[in-house]
Amino acid sequence: MLKGSCLCGDITFSTEAAPQGPSMCHCSQCRKQSGGIWSSAYVKDTDLSINGAVRWFSTSQTAKRGSCPRCGSFLFWKAHDEDTTSFALGAVDGPTGLTLQKHIFVADKGDYYDIADTVPQKD
Repeated sequence: MLKGSCLCGDITFSTEAAPQGPSMCHCSQCRKQSGGIWSSAYVKDTDLSINGAVRWFSTSQTAKRGSCPRCGSFLFWKAHDEDTTSFALGAVDGPTGLTLQKHIFVADKGDYYDIADTVPQKD
């Protein structure tokens, strides 16, 4: 089981399912909201338990982001038309046991860093 929380602890989440698609997102929205690269994995909505009052913000016509209204931790990303939710790997308590599978939105990455690993990159 993976468990996680926001910085202040007001929001917790857990899943017993095996998370899919560990990735690092380099899009401008993730960079603005997280201050850098956002790493996440996803599970089906029915496999994710969220406790606490998540503040959802619709960032586009296709997706919304969930954060803690108290401490501001950026915890979740959800496409409006999908049955999965991505959660921040940095918010997981303890080791994740996961291996990064891809970098996404690399065409939008910041100019202040290079991607130096051999993990597949998608524009």
